[in-house]
Amino acid sequence: MALKNKVQSIVVSWWRKNPLLLSTSRTLNTSATGYDNQILKSPPLVSLDFPDVWTSSSTNYNPPSIHKLGSDEKEIARVIDGKQIAEEIISAVGVEVRRMKNTIGEVPGLGVILVGERRDSLTYVRNKMKACEEAGFKFDLTQFSDKCNEDEVIDAIMRFNTDPSFHGILVQLPLPQHLKEEKILGVLRLEKDVDGFHPMNMGHLAMRGREPLFIPCTPKGCVELLIRSGVEIMGKNAVVIGRSNIVGLPVSLLLQRHNATVSVVNESTSNPEEITREADIVVSAVGIPNLVRGDWIKPGAVVVDVGTHPVEEEGGCEEGGYRLIGDVCFEEASRVASSITPVPGGVGPMTVAMLLCNTLQSAARKYNFV
Repeated sequence: MALKNKVQSIVVSWWRKNPLLLSTSRTLNTSATGYDNQILKSPPLVSLDFPDVWTSSSTNYNPPSIHKLGSDEKEIARVIDGKQIAEEIISAVGVEVRRMKNTIGEVPGLGVILVGERRDSLTYVRNKMKACEEAGFKFDLTQFSDKCNEDEVIDAIMRFNTDPSFHGILVQLPLPQHLKEEKILGVLRLEKDVDGFHPMNMGHLAMRGREPLFIPCTPKGCVELLIRSGVEIMGKNAVVIGRSNIVGLPVSLLLQRHNATVSVVNESTSNPEEITREADIVVSAVGIPNLVRGDWIKPGAVVVDVGTHPVEEEGGCEEGGYRLIGDVCFEEASRVASSITPVPGGVGPMTVAMLLCNTLQSAARKYNFV
């Protein structure tokens, strides 16, 4: 009892010394503004929290069939056009932005911080800037060399934190190794964390009965692609390859909230091919080009490829003479899967669209605009 009282005393003392955290956690409204329901097909997560009712049939097991590729097989998978779906969503966001501007004279604002000149990061930021312009957002980019220090980046975040015209802040990842990502991201105000990486957002994503302020953009885009493509998630076996804080972890949590049975494959998994072959839905976000081969895929499975890897190629489709490939060997997997996302043109554009949705949601929440 004495130990329990001591622990309680320490906890209360800690909370009193952190009034900002206490205030933020209690006063922020984590309920959806309604914009996700108007623009996206994904329902509020709390509406998916069904009670666990087990039946005897839950123990039945049907081993997966293993498909052998033949030399005469043709591509059969439906290609999920993430670019077209993202364009539809961004157009719908633009309609709401114009309505907001005409009604209350405000528009959503997004502040982006870019450190260094990684070719892929420059491309991602350019795409976000273009999308913001199309949707009518206020956009500001603060860029540093890869030699900058943490204080410079933190100062830039604090400027966006205190500027009421910015409703979302994004620090483009990855950061150079000498910068501590956790420390820098920890400075972001929770209500402007439109990337959804704040521990409170991740915690609410993991907990039944809770709704995060923001769902991380790439996982949110993956699930929206599945829903808009008519893919049933509830009750299906899903395998997530990779467990990063950016994609693997949150997408596995989000699929669980959609009532899928989720397995996560990581670098220590001894039999990744066998586990993946059991999946109805495969999401790969491990960062190794062409890791997932055709014989990893169960016939008829749906494959979502999050990986993007620049490959040097003269006359390549991207600026600078390179093309992008994914984690999944598209040529092989498309002969086995029922549906598959391409790289590029799959998950990437959806990540940008979800960023705009989250930023619009943040602005609507601030102004109580419905």
